[in-house]
Amino acid sequence: MVKRVLPVFLLAGLISVSARQIPQGVFTGALPPEEFAAHRAAVLQEIGDAVAIIQGAVEPRAELPFRQSAQFYYLTGVEVPRAILLLDGRDKTSTLYIDPAGFKVRAFGPSLTAGAEAAKVTGLDAVLPRDAFAAAVAAIGRDGRRVFVAAGSDVTGGGSRAEANGLEAATKRDPWDGRATRYEAFVDRLRAAAGRSDLALENLDPIVDRVRSVKSPREIAVIREATRIAGLGIMEAMREAEPGQFEYELQAVAEYVFKKYGAQGPAYFALVATGPNTVYSHYHKGTRKLAAGDLVQFDYAPDYQYYVSDVTRVFPATGKFSPVQRELYGIYLAMYRALMSEIRPGVPVRELLQAAGRKMDAAIQATTFRSAHIKAAAQRFADRYKNSQGTSFGHSIGLEVHDVGRGRPADGAPVTLVPGQVFTIEPALQVPEEGLAMRLEDALLVTPTGYENLSAFVPLEMAAIEKLMAEPGISALIKGRR
Repeated sequence: MVKRVLPVFLLAGLISVSARQIPQGVFTGALPPEEFAAHRAAVLQEIGDAVAIIQGAVEPRAELPFRQSAQFYYLTGVEVPRAILLLDGRDKTSTLYIDPAGFKVRAFGPSLTAGAEAAKVTGLDAVLPRDAFAAAVAAIGRDGRRVFVAAGSDVTGGGSRAEANGLEAATKRDPWDGRATRYEAFVDRLRAAAGRSDLALENLDPIVDRVRSVKSPREIAVIREATRIAGLGIMEAMREAEPGQFEYELQAVAEYVFKKYGAQGPAYFALVATGPNTVYSHYHKGTRKLAAGDLVQFDYAPDYQYYVSDVTRVFPATGKFSPVQRELYGIYLAMYRALMSEIRPGVPVRELLQAAGRKMDAAIQATTFRSAHIKAAAQRFADRYKNSQGTSFGHSIGLEVHDVGRGRPADGAPVTLVPGQVFTIEPALQVPEEGLAMRLEDALLVTPTGYENLSAFVPLEMAAIEKLMAEPGISALIKGRR
Protein backbone atom coordinates (compact mmCIF):
# COMPACT_ATOMS: atom_id res chain seq x y z
CA MET A 1 0.00 0.00 0.00
CA VAL A 2 1.25 3.49 -0.88
CA LYS A 3 2.12 5.50 2.19
CA ARG A 4 0.71 9.01 2.08
CA VAL A 5 2.81 11.83 3.52
CA LEU A 6 1.47 15.36 3.89
CA PRO A 7 3.57 17.75 1.75
CA VAL A 8 5.77 20.12 3.75
CA PHE A 9 4.07 23.26 2.44
CA LEU A 10 0.68 21.98 3.55
CA LEU A 11 2.02 21.00 6.95
CA ALA A 12 3.38 24.52 7.35
CA GLY A 13 -0.09 25.86 6.56
CA LEU A 14 -1.60 23.71 9.27
CA ILE A 15 0.88 24.92 11.86
CA SER A 16 0.33 28.57 10.98
CA VAL A 17 -3.41 28.52 11.54
CA SER A 18 -3.84 26.01 14.36
CA ALA A 19 -3.25 28.59 17.06
CA ARG A 20 -6.06 30.74 15.65
CA GLN A 21 -8.78 28.08 15.60
CA ILE A 22 -10.73 29.62 18.46
CA PRO A 23 -14.20 28.12 18.99
CA GLN A 24 -17.02 30.30 17.76
CA GLY A 25 -19.02 31.92 20.50
CA VAL A 26 -20.18 35.49 20.90
CA PHE A 27 -17.33 37.21 19.11
CA THR A 28 -15.24 35.77 16.33
CA GLY A 29 -11.83 34.27 16.94
CA ALA A 30 -10.82 34.57 13.28
CA LEU A 31 -10.00 38.29 13.26
CA PRO A 32 -9.11 40.75 16.02
CA PRO A 33 -11.37 43.65 17.07
CA GLU A 34 -9.15 46.17 15.29
CA GLU A 35 -9.94 44.52 11.94
CA PHE A 36 -13.65 45.23 12.36
CA ALA A 37 -12.89 48.70 13.70
CA ALA A 38 -11.02 49.41 10.45
CA HIS A 39 -14.03 48.23 8.43
CA ARG A 40 -16.34 50.52 10.41
CA ALA A 41 -13.94 53.46 10.09
CA ALA A 42 -13.96 53.13 6.32
CA VAL A 43 -17.77 53.18 6.26
CA LEU A 44 -17.92 56.12 8.69
CA GLN A 45 -15.60 58.02 6.39
CA GLU A 46 -17.99 57.41 3.48
CA ILE A 47 -21.21 58.50 5.22
CA GLY A 48 -19.93 61.86 6.45
CA ASP A 49 -22.01 63.18 9.36
CA ALA A 50 -24.94 60.84 8.61
CA VAL A 51 -25.97 57.80 10.63
CA ALA A 52 -26.03 54.21 9.43
CA ILE A 53 -28.08 51.29 10.77
CA ILE A 54 -27.73 47.59 10.10
CA GLN A 55 -29.51 44.57 11.55
CA GLY A 56 -27.85 41.27 12.37
CA ALA A 57 -29.32 37.91 11.43
CA VAL A 58 -32.10 36.23 13.39
CA GLU A 59 -31.98 32.85 15.13
CA PRO A 60 -31.88 29.75 12.92
CA ARG A 61 -35.22 28.05 12.27
CA ALA A 62 -33.94 24.69 13.44
CA GLU A 63 -31.49 23.12 15.88
CA LEU A 64 -28.54 24.45 13.93
CA PRO A 65 -25.63 26.70 14.91
CA PHE A 66 -26.24 30.41 14.63
CA ARG A 67 -24.31 32.09 11.83
CA GLN A 68 -24.17 35.85 11.57
CA SER A 69 -25.08 37.57 8.30
CA ALA A 70 -22.15 38.54 6.09
CA GLN A 71 -22.69 42.31 6.10
CA PHE A 72 -23.18 42.52 9.87
CA TYR A 73 -20.23 40.23 10.56
CA TYR A 74 -17.99 42.37 8.38
CA LEU A 75 -18.68 45.42 10.54
CA THR A 76 -18.76 43.81 13.99
CA GLY A 77 -17.52 40.21 14.24
CA VAL A 78 -20.38 39.74 16.72
CA GLU A 79 -22.16 36.39 16.68
CA VAL A 80 -25.43 36.94 18.52
CA PRO A 81 -28.85 37.13 16.82
CA ARG A 82 -31.09 40.18 16.42
CA ALA A 83 -28.29 42.62 17.14
CA ILE A 84 -28.48 46.15 15.71
CA LEU A 85 -25.49 48.36 14.88
CA LEU A 86 -25.67 52.14 14.81
CA LEU A 87 -22.81 54.08 13.23
CA ASP A 88 -22.73 57.80 13.98
CA GLY A 89 -20.77 59.67 11.35
CA ARG A 90 -20.73 62.92 13.31
CA ASP A 91 -19.22 61.46 16.49
CA LYS A 92 -17.40 58.62 14.68
CA THR A 93 -18.84 56.14 17.17
CA SER A 94 -20.24 52.62 16.85
CA THR A 95 -22.97 51.37 19.18
CA LEU A 96 -24.29 47.82 19.34
CA TYR A 97 -27.76 47.03 20.67
CA ILE A 98 -28.40 43.45 21.81
CA ASP A 99 -30.86 41.43 23.85
CA PRO A 100 -29.79 42.15 27.44
CA ALA A 101 -30.45 38.55 28.50
CA GLY A 102 -28.30 37.05 25.80
CA PHE A 103 -29.49 34.19 23.58
CA LYS A 104 -30.51 30.92 25.26
CA VAL A 105 -27.55 31.18 27.60
CA ARG A 106 -28.56 28.19 29.73
CA ALA A 107 -29.01 25.88 26.77
CA PHE A 108 -26.27 26.99 24.40
CA GLY A 109 -23.46 28.28 26.58
CA PRO A 110 -22.01 31.77 27.14
CA SER A 111 -23.52 34.73 25.35
CA LEU A 112 -22.77 38.41 24.97
CA THR A 113 -24.54 40.72 27.40
CA ALA A 114 -24.72 44.49 27.25
CA GLY A 115 -22.16 46.52 29.17
CA ALA A 116 -18.58 47.70 29.36
CA GLU A 117 -17.11 44.19 29.19
CA ALA A 118 -18.92 43.52 25.89
CA ALA A 119 -17.60 46.80 24.47
CA LYS A 120 -14.07 45.80 25.49
CA VAL A 121 -14.35 42.35 23.89
CA THR A 122 -15.78 43.62 20.61
CA GLY A 123 -13.91 46.91 20.27
CA LEU A 124 -17.18 48.81 19.86
CA ASP A 125 -17.71 52.14 21.62
CA ALA A 126 -20.78 50.90 23.48
CA VAL A 127 -22.90 47.77 23.79
CA LEU A 128 -26.38 48.62 25.08
CA PRO A 129 -29.62 46.74 25.71
CA ARG A 130 -31.73 46.45 22.59
CA ASP A 131 -34.58 48.37 24.25
CA ALA A 132 -32.39 51.49 24.24
CA PHE A 133 -32.42 51.54 20.44
CA ALA A 134 -35.85 53.19 20.36
CA ALA A 135 -34.54 56.31 22.11
CA ALA A 136 -31.64 56.49 19.69
CA VAL A 137 -34.01 56.34 16.72
CA ALA A 138 -36.22 59.06 18.24
CA ALA A 139 -33.13 61.29 18.53
CA ILE A 140 -32.29 60.59 14.89
CA GLY A 141 -35.81 61.66 13.93
CA ARG A 142 -35.36 65.00 15.70
CA ASP A 143 -31.86 65.50 14.31
CA GLY A 144 -32.77 65.64 10.63
CA ARG A 145 -29.56 63.98 9.45
CA ARG A 146 -29.25 61.60 6.52
CA VAL A 147 -29.93 57.98 7.47
CA PHE A 148 -28.46 54.93 5.76
CA VAL A 149 -29.93 51.48 6.32
CA ALA A 150 -28.61 48.16 5.00
CA ALA A 151 -31.33 46.99 2.60
CA GLY A 152 -30.09 43.62 1.38
CA SER A 153 -31.41 40.31 2.65
CA ASP A 154 -29.38 38.39 5.23
CA VAL A 155 -26.67 36.13 3.81
CA THR A 156 -25.91 33.52 6.45
CA GLY A 157 -23.74 31.00 4.64
CA GLY A 158 -24.04 28.72 1.64
CA GLY A 159 -25.03 31.46 -0.75
CA SER A 160 -24.90 35.07 -1.80
CA ARG A 161 -27.05 38.18 -1.66
CA ALA A 162 -28.62 37.55 -5.06
CA GLU A 163 -30.17 34.29 -3.82
CA ALA A 164 -31.26 35.81 -0.50
CA ASN A 165 -32.83 38.85 -2.17
CA GLY A 166 -34.47 36.63 -4.76
CA LEU A 167 -36.11 34.48 -2.10
CA GLU A 168 -37.56 37.48 -0.27
CA ALA A 169 -38.79 38.98 -3.55
CA ALA A 170 -40.43 35.70 -4.57
CA THR A 171 -42.14 35.43 -1.18
CA LYS A 172 -43.49 38.97 -1.43
CA ARG A 173 -45.02 38.48 -4.88
CA ASP A 174 -46.40 35.03 -4.04
CA PRO A 175 -50.22 35.45 -4.06
CA TRP A 176 -50.48 32.84 -1.29
CA ASP A 177 -47.89 34.52 0.89
CA GLY A 178 -47.11 38.15 0.17
CA ARG A 179 -45.08 38.93 3.30
CA ALA A 180 -43.08 42.15 3.34
CA THR A 181 -39.31 41.75 3.39
CA ARG A 182 -37.46 42.03 6.67
CA TYR A 183 -36.00 45.34 5.49
CA GLU A 184 -39.45 46.76 4.70
CA ALA A 185 -40.78 45.77 8.12
CA PHE A 186 -37.72 47.32 9.79
CA VAL A 187 -38.14 50.57 7.86
CA ASP A 188 -41.76 50.90 8.97
CA ARG A 189 -40.71 50.54 12.59
CA LEU A 190 -37.81 52.95 12.20
CA ARG A 191 -40.12 55.64 10.87
CA ALA A 192 -42.62 55.03 13.64
CA ALA A 193 -39.92 55.21 16.33
CA ALA A 194 -38.47 58.35 14.74
CA GLY A 195 -41.91 59.96 14.73
CA ARG A 196 -41.48 60.77 11.05
CA SER A 197 -43.40 58.90 8.38
CA ASP A 198 -41.46 60.90 5.80
CA LEU A 199 -38.03 59.88 7.11
CA ALA A 200 -35.86 59.37 4.03
CA LEU A 201 -33.64 56.30 4.14
CA GLU A 202 -30.72 55.56 1.83
CA ASN A 203 -29.26 52.16 1.07
CA LEU A 204 -26.05 51.46 3.01
CA ASP A 205 -25.12 48.36 1.04
CA PRO A 206 -23.30 50.04 -1.90
CA ILE A 207 -21.01 51.83 0.56
CA VAL A 208 -20.17 48.68 2.53
CA ASP A 209 -19.80 46.72 -0.71
CA ARG A 210 -17.14 49.10 -2.00
CA VAL A 211 -15.17 48.67 1.21
CA ARG A 212 -15.63 44.88 1.18
CA SER A 213 -14.51 44.47 -2.44
CA VAL A 214 -10.81 44.90 -1.56
CA LYS A 215 -9.64 42.46 1.09
CA SER A 216 -7.27 43.30 3.93
CA PRO A 217 -4.19 41.15 4.63
CA ARG A 218 -6.02 39.45 7.52
CA GLU A 219 -9.03 38.65 5.33
CA ILE A 220 -6.73 37.29 2.63
CA ALA A 221 -5.10 35.00 5.20
CA VAL A 222 -8.50 33.50 6.10
CA ILE A 223 -9.48 33.11 2.42
CA ARG A 224 -6.11 31.47 1.80
CA GLU A 225 -6.89 28.91 4.50
CA ALA A 226 -10.40 28.32 3.11
CA THR A 227 -8.78 27.69 -0.27
CA ARG A 228 -6.22 25.32 1.24
CA ILE A 229 -9.00 23.30 2.85
CA ALA A 230 -10.97 23.28 -0.40
CA GLY A 231 -7.94 22.00 -2.29
CA LEU A 232 -7.28 19.24 0.22
CA GLY A 233 -10.91 18.14 -0.06
CA ILE A 234 -10.75 18.02 -3.85
CA MET A 235 -7.50 16.09 -3.78
CA GLU A 236 -9.04 13.55 -1.42
CA ALA A 237 -11.98 13.17 -3.81
CA MET A 238 -9.52 12.51 -6.65
CA ARG A 239 -7.88 9.71 -4.64
CA GLU A 240 -11.26 8.24 -3.78
CA ALA A 241 -12.78 8.23 -7.27
CA GLU A 242 -13.33 5.02 -9.19
CA PRO A 243 -16.09 3.53 -11.32
CA GLY A 244 -18.98 2.17 -9.28
CA GLN A 245 -18.97 4.91 -6.67
CA PHE A 246 -21.71 7.50 -6.39
CA GLU A 247 -21.20 11.22 -6.75
CA TYR A 248 -22.27 11.68 -3.14
CA GLU A 249 -19.43 9.44 -1.96
CA LEU A 250 -16.89 11.86 -3.40
CA GLN A 251 -18.75 14.71 -1.75
CA ALA A 252 -18.56 12.86 1.57
CA VAL A 253 -14.77 12.58 1.65
CA ALA A 254 -14.40 16.28 0.85
CA GLU A 255 -16.80 17.15 3.66
CA TYR A 256 -14.73 15.06 6.05
CA VAL A 257 -11.68 17.13 5.13
CA PHE A 258 -13.62 20.39 5.46
CA LYS A 259 -14.82 19.54 8.94
CA LYS A 260 -11.45 18.13 10.03
CA TYR A 261 -9.82 21.48 9.39
CA GLY A 262 -12.44 23.62 11.10
CA ALA A 263 -14.96 24.58 8.41
CA GLN A 264 -18.32 25.69 9.79
CA GLY A 265 -20.16 24.42 6.73
CA PRO A 266 -20.12 24.44 2.92
CA ALA A 267 -19.60 27.60 0.90
CA TYR A 268 -22.28 26.31 -1.50
CA PHE A 269 -23.89 22.99 -2.35
CA ALA A 270 -21.52 20.37 -3.71
CA LEU A 271 -21.31 20.43 -7.51
CA VAL A 272 -20.11 16.88 -8.15
CA ALA A 273 -21.02 16.01 -11.73
CA THR A 274 -20.01 12.95 -13.71
CA GLY A 275 -20.46 11.97 -17.34
CA PRO A 276 -23.51 13.66 -18.90
CA ASN A 277 -24.11 15.73 -15.76
CA THR A 278 -20.98 17.82 -16.43
CA VAL A 279 -22.86 19.95 -18.98
CA TYR A 280 -24.93 21.47 -16.14
CA SER A 281 -22.92 24.19 -14.42
CA HIS A 282 -24.78 23.86 -11.10
CA TYR A 283 -25.81 20.20 -11.08
CA HIS A 284 -25.95 19.09 -7.44
CA LYS A 285 -28.15 15.97 -7.21
CA GLY A 286 -25.11 13.82 -6.43
CA THR A 287 -26.90 10.54 -7.16
CA ARG A 288 -25.27 9.23 -10.34
CA LYS A 289 -22.87 6.28 -10.23
CA LEU A 290 -19.44 6.86 -11.78
CA ALA A 291 -18.86 4.83 -14.92
CA ALA A 292 -15.68 3.95 -16.82
CA GLY A 293 -15.06 6.66 -19.40
CA ASP A 294 -16.63 9.40 -17.28
CA LEU A 295 -15.03 12.71 -16.48
CA VAL A 296 -15.74 14.00 -12.98
CA GLN A 297 -16.25 17.73 -12.47
CA PHE A 298 -15.73 18.50 -8.79
CA ASP A 299 -16.63 22.00 -7.59
CA TYR A 300 -16.84 22.36 -3.81
CA ALA A 301 -15.36 24.53 -1.06
CA PRO A 302 -15.88 25.27 2.65
CA ASP A 303 -17.21 28.16 4.68
CA TYR A 304 -14.27 28.76 6.99
CA GLN A 305 -14.42 31.48 9.68
CA TYR A 306 -17.13 33.21 7.60
CA TYR A 307 -14.94 33.41 4.48
CA VAL A 308 -15.15 31.06 1.52
CA SER A 309 -13.29 29.83 -1.51
CA ASP A 310 -14.38 28.28 -4.82
CA VAL A 311 -12.22 25.73 -6.65
CA THR A 312 -13.01 23.22 -9.41
CA ARG A 313 -11.06 20.35 -10.89
CA VAL A 314 -11.87 17.77 -13.57
CA PHE A 315 -10.50 14.22 -13.49
CA PRO A 316 -11.22 10.82 -15.08
CA ALA A 317 -13.29 8.32 -13.11
CA THR A 318 -10.83 5.53 -13.98
CA GLY A 319 -7.75 7.53 -12.94
CA LYS A 320 -6.48 7.68 -16.55
CA PHE A 321 -7.49 10.18 -19.24
CA SER A 322 -8.70 8.60 -22.48
CA PRO A 323 -7.35 9.95 -25.82
CA VAL A 324 -10.42 12.10 -26.47
CA GLN A 325 -10.39 13.36 -22.88
CA ARG A 326 -6.72 14.26 -23.28
CA GLU A 327 -7.47 16.23 -26.41
CA LEU A 328 -10.25 18.20 -24.78
CA TYR A 329 -8.45 18.74 -21.48
CA GLY A 330 -5.20 19.69 -23.19
CA ILE A 331 -6.60 22.49 -25.35
CA TYR A 332 -8.86 23.73 -22.56
CA LEU A 333 -5.93 23.93 -20.12
CA ALA A 334 -3.84 25.86 -22.67
CA MET A 335 -6.65 28.40 -23.11
CA TYR A 336 -7.33 28.52 -19.38
CA ARG A 337 -3.70 29.42 -18.72
CA ALA A 338 -3.81 32.01 -21.50
CA LEU A 339 -6.64 33.66 -19.62
CA MET A 340 -4.78 33.65 -16.31
CA SER A 341 -1.63 35.02 -17.94
CA GLU A 342 -3.35 38.33 -18.68
CA ILE A 343 -4.52 39.09 -15.12
CA ARG A 344 -3.00 42.30 -13.77
CA PRO A 345 -4.24 45.55 -12.25
CA GLY A 346 -4.56 48.96 -13.86
CA VAL A 347 -5.53 47.79 -17.37
CA PRO A 348 -9.15 47.78 -18.63
CA VAL A 349 -10.47 44.27 -18.08
CA ARG A 350 -11.99 44.07 -21.56
CA GLU A 351 -8.52 44.62 -23.05
CA LEU A 352 -7.08 41.83 -20.92
CA LEU A 353 -9.88 39.45 -21.97
CA GLN A 354 -9.36 40.26 -25.63
CA ALA A 355 -5.60 39.74 -25.33
CA ALA A 356 -6.26 36.36 -23.70
CA GLY A 357 -8.51 35.46 -26.62
CA ARG A 358 -5.68 36.12 -29.06
CA LYS A 359 -3.38 33.86 -27.04
CA MET A 360 -6.09 31.19 -27.13
CA ASP A 361 -6.16 31.50 -30.92
CA ALA A 362 -2.44 30.84 -31.01
CA ALA A 363 -2.86 27.77 -28.80
CA ILE A 364 -5.51 26.38 -31.14
CA GLN A 365 -3.27 26.94 -34.18
CA ALA A 366 -0.45 25.07 -32.44
CA THR A 367 -2.64 22.04 -31.65
CA THR A 368 -3.29 19.03 -33.87
CA PHE A 369 -6.90 17.93 -33.38
CA ARG A 370 -8.37 14.52 -34.04
CA SER A 371 -11.88 15.74 -33.26
CA ALA A 372 -13.33 18.47 -35.47
CA HIS A 373 -16.01 19.00 -32.81
CA ILE A 374 -13.45 19.78 -30.11
CA LYS A 375 -11.59 22.15 -32.43
CA ALA A 376 -14.78 24.00 -33.33
CA ALA A 377 -15.80 24.29 -29.67
CA ALA A 378 -12.33 25.59 -28.76
CA GLN A 379 -12.53 28.20 -31.52
CA ARG A 380 -15.94 29.40 -30.32
CA PHE A 381 -14.47 29.63 -26.83
CA ALA A 382 -11.52 31.74 -28.01
CA ASP A 383 -13.73 33.96 -30.16
CA ARG A 384 -15.86 34.90 -27.14
CA TYR A 385 -12.78 36.30 -25.46
CA LYS A 386 -11.34 38.01 -28.54
CA ASN A 387 -14.61 39.94 -28.91
CA SER A 388 -15.29 40.41 -25.21
CA GLN A 389 -16.58 43.68 -23.74
CA GLY A 390 -16.69 42.14 -20.28
CA THR A 391 -15.77 43.78 -17.00
CA SER A 392 -14.65 40.74 -15.00
CA PHE A 393 -12.71 37.50 -15.29
CA GLY A 394 -15.12 35.67 -13.00
CA HIS A 395 -16.85 36.30 -9.69
CA SER A 396 -15.49 37.73 -6.45
CA ILE A 397 -15.13 35.54 -3.36
CA GLY A 398 -14.99 36.58 0.28
CA LEU A 399 -17.77 36.49 2.85
CA GLU A 400 -20.04 35.18 0.07
CA VAL A 401 -19.26 32.74 -2.72
CA HIS A 402 -20.49 35.32 -5.25
CA ASP A 403 -19.11 38.15 -3.23
CA VAL A 404 -19.69 41.86 -3.65
CA GLY A 405 -17.58 43.51 -6.34
CA ARG A 406 -16.55 46.96 -7.42
CA GLY A 407 -19.16 47.31 -10.14
CA ARG A 408 -18.83 49.98 -12.81
CA PRO A 409 -17.14 53.27 -11.83
CA ALA A 410 -19.60 56.15 -11.52
CA ASP A 411 -17.62 58.22 -14.04
CA GLY A 412 -18.02 55.58 -16.74
CA ALA A 413 -14.30 54.76 -16.81
CA PRO A 414 -13.28 51.24 -17.89
CA VAL A 415 -13.25 48.64 -15.13
CA THR A 416 -9.77 47.64 -13.97
CA LEU A 417 -8.54 45.17 -11.38
CA VAL A 418 -7.32 46.42 -7.99
CA PRO A 419 -4.70 44.77 -5.74
CA GLY A 420 -6.45 42.99 -2.88
CA GLN A 421 -9.39 41.73 -4.91
CA VAL A 422 -9.95 37.96 -4.79
CA PHE A 423 -11.96 36.25 -7.50
CA THR A 424 -12.29 33.02 -9.42
CA ILE A 425 -12.23 32.22 -13.11
CA GLU A 426 -14.38 29.34 -14.35
CA PRO A 427 -14.80 29.50 -18.13
CA ALA A 428 -16.91 26.64 -19.47
CA LEU A 429 -16.13 24.77 -22.68
CA GLN A 430 -18.81 22.42 -23.98
CA VAL A 431 -18.67 19.95 -26.85
CA PRO A 432 -22.29 18.78 -27.17
CA GLU A 433 -21.55 16.51 -30.15
CA GLU A 434 -19.11 14.50 -28.01
CA GLY A 435 -21.16 14.70 -24.80
CA LEU A 436 -18.23 16.43 -23.12
CA ALA A 437 -17.82 19.54 -21.00
CA MET A 438 -14.90 21.15 -19.24
CA ARG A 439 -14.72 23.76 -16.47
CA LEU A 440 -11.80 24.44 -14.17
CA GLU A 441 -11.71 27.10 -11.46
CA ASP A 442 -9.04 28.71 -9.28
CA ALA A 443 -9.07 31.32 -6.52
CA LEU A 444 -6.92 34.28 -7.59
CA LEU A 445 -5.60 37.22 -5.58
CA VAL A 446 -4.77 40.41 -7.49
CA THR A 447 -1.30 41.70 -6.57
CA PRO A 448 0.42 45.00 -7.49
CA THR A 449 2.13 43.33 -10.46
CA GLY A 450 -0.25 40.52 -11.43
CA TYR A 451 -1.90 37.78 -9.42
CA GLU A 452 -1.31 34.91 -7.04
CA ASN A 453 -3.11 31.62 -7.58
CA LEU A 454 -4.18 30.57 -4.07
CA SER A 455 -5.23 27.11 -5.29
CA ALA A 456 -2.18 26.42 -7.47
CA PHE A 457 -1.20 23.41 -5.32
CA VAL A 458 -4.26 21.44 -6.49
CA PRO A 459 -3.08 19.39 -9.51
CA LEU A 460 -3.98 20.72 -12.96
CA GLU A 461 -1.67 18.82 -15.28
CA MET A 462 -2.97 15.47 -16.47
CA ALA A 463 0.14 13.60 -15.33
CA ALA A 464 -0.11 15.11 -11.84
CA ILE A 465 -3.81 14.24 -11.61
CA GLU A 466 -3.18 10.64 -12.66
CA LYS A 467 -0.33 10.32 -10.17
CA LEU A 468 -2.51 11.60 -7.33
CA MET A 469 -5.40 9.33 -8.29
CA ALA A 470 -3.12 6.32 -8.03
CA GLU A 471 -2.77 6.94 -4.29
CA PRO A 472 -5.24 5.17 -1.98
CA GLY A 473 -8.33 7.09 -0.93
CA ILE A 474 -9.99 7.14 2.47
CA SER A 475 -12.09 4.05 1.72
CA ALA A 476 -9.02 2.03 0.76
CA LEU A 477 -7.16 3.15 3.87
CA ILE A 478 -10.08 2.15 6.08
CA LYS A 479 -10.34 -1.27 4.45
CA GLY A 480 -6.59 -1.73 4.87
CA ARG A 481 -6.89 -1.31 8.63
CA ARG A 482 -9.52 -4.01 9.06
